[in-house]
Amino acid sequence: MDNILEARDLRKLYRRGSEEIPALDGVSLDIKKGEFVACVGPSGSGKTTLVNILGCLDNPSSGTLRLDGQEIFAAGRLLGETELTRIRRRVFGYVFQSFYLVPTLTVLENVLLPFAFYRKEGSGADGERLLADLGLAKRRDHLPGQLSGGEMQRVAVARALVNDPEILLADEPTGNLDTRRAGEIQEVLLEMNRKRNFTIALVTHNPALAKAAQRVLELRDGRLV
Repeated sequence: MDNILEARDLRKLYRRGSEEIPALDGVSLDIKKGEFVACVGPSGSGKTTLVNILGCLDNPSSGTLRLDGQEIFAAGRLLGETELTRIRRRVFGYVFQSFYLVPTLTVLENVLLPFAFYRKEGSGADGERLLADLGLAKRRDHLPGQLSGGEMQRVAVARALVNDPEILLADEPTGNLDTRRAGEIQEVLLEMNRKRNFTIALVTHNPALAKAAQRVLELRDGRLV
């Protein structure tokens, strides 16, 4: 498998008054196409910062980031915002701990929302098919308030996948769910990884979800251990 993400010596510093706080302190890693990677570690270890940088949602203070061989950040230079926006829309699907569903839109309308901003030409992405794959076909016309937490997260997963991204990034996708619902989302992610060869990188405190990944990265104090 070829590397789809390559990070070298990533550092991220935040300022608190005159103090510099290192959220990431020299992280280097490769993620291969089709790989399922989980990032674990205590709160404040830099997990979310790392995933946000890998997903082009945040910028490192220094280091190098390459996406499928293309330099996103190197030698202090970052791609322009127009190009970064295009990459976010074309390459990535994002799932967060909070579902961020629009309460006045139906399940299907929420899934198709990314099409209001961008759609890959010829991608063939099909919201109806995704809902069927995720066991939500009968919920297509329901509003989010009529769904369980697990169903809402599955809708969020479907929305992240509708543009047929190459990489799915998830930040605590089971964090707001009970054990049974968390297991459902875990199976959804595993099935999507197997069937459609999505690259998945996620942050989790869920030991079962981390164990299901092909590789686990542990962060402590901004460093890979």
